[in-house]
Amino acid sequence: MSLLKDLYSPAFYDGLANILVKTIPAFNKQKFIQRIYQPGFQEKELKERMKHTTEVLHEFLPADYKKAVPLIKDSIDALRKAGYGEALEFIFFPDYLATYGLEHYDISVKALEFVTQFITCEFAVRPFLIKYGDKMMQQMQTWSSHKNAKVRRLSTEGCRPRLPWAIAVPFLKKDPSSILPILENLKQDPSESVRRSVANNLNDIAKDHPRLVIAIASKWKGLGKETAAIIKHGSRTLLKQGHKEILAHYGLESVHVAFSNFKVLTPKVKTGDSLAFSFTVRNKDAQAQTIRLEYGIYYLKQNGTLSKKVFKISEKAYKPGVQVEIIRKQSFRLITTRVFYPGKHQLSIIINGEEQPARSFELI
Repeated sequence: MSLLKDLYSPAFYDGLANILVKTIPAFNKQKFIQRIYQPGFQEKELKERMKHTTEVLHEFLPADYKKAVPLIKDSIDALRKAGYGEALEFIFFPDYLATYGLEHYDISVKALEFVTQFITCEFAVRPFLIKYGDKMMQQMQTWSSHKNAKVRRLSTEGCRPRLPWAIAVPFLKKDPSSILPILENLKQDPSESVRRSVANNLNDIAKDHPRLVIAIASKWKGLGKETAAIIKHGSRTLLKQGHKEILAHYGLESVHVAFSNFKVLTPKVKTGDSLAFSFTVRNKDAQAQTIRLEYGIYYLKQNGTLSKKVFKISEKAYKPGVQVEIIRKQSFRLITTRVFYPGKHQLSIIINGEEQPARSFELI
């Protein structure tokens, strides 16, 4: 199985160097490859290889940033002509702008706008947001009206308060008000990737300012199915938390839902196997109603406490009187992102945000 870091392969660097020799004056391909494959390269992970590529490229570009940026643009144009499309390994181009262009605001803003149309600059804008604050947010708002969807996406993805794997921008997490005009501009964007970014931004905001997102959901209600999908996806954390106001927004209530026959089918689960459970729900109402079904796993932590994670089963309309048996499994296969500790865990069923009494099971 190939590793993600192996995107930075001999074939990649050979192809890149064949482009750079045409766009960078006096570029020495052999020396470039030698500098890339200096001792320790094989041990570097993906991000380290990306940063190393940035630094080696800097050695072959003019030290004057104002002269280097046009050569980067020429190189991207040449890559496009050679048939290269957007690919993760080219993330060193945005990193170059963030690393060497922070003191050159005007040049870098134009370069970010250009480069993001080839490879996303969502991580590269973060240092500029930290250094320039409101000035950079005004630029992001301008980008939200750009004709190119990738630039519009940058305007919302780059200012996400909790963008994964990116450096934090504390002022946006504390006060997201400067983000809202951007989201307003993009709430009915024709591009699905832009709309999805708006939803992810809303979901980030909801983790610190839930009432703000609920107010936006109310304000945007009835604007069409695409905007409705943004609200729904942007409210996913609030829904998992069982936030009453967002549940009310979607008409989700549990008073007319009967819950019974909750069984843990595998009271003892071996690590690597799956927990199996079942339960029954019935719509007691005289009208059809939407029922959102989730379950919570209370994972045992190393210190003996429990940590809850919620998983969605379904959300759909049930006709009056309809009764359904639900059978589900939850894997305890070993994964790199979670450590399982043997002992008593718990399982609960959540119906329209209301959590039912939990049952225990043992992981062995």
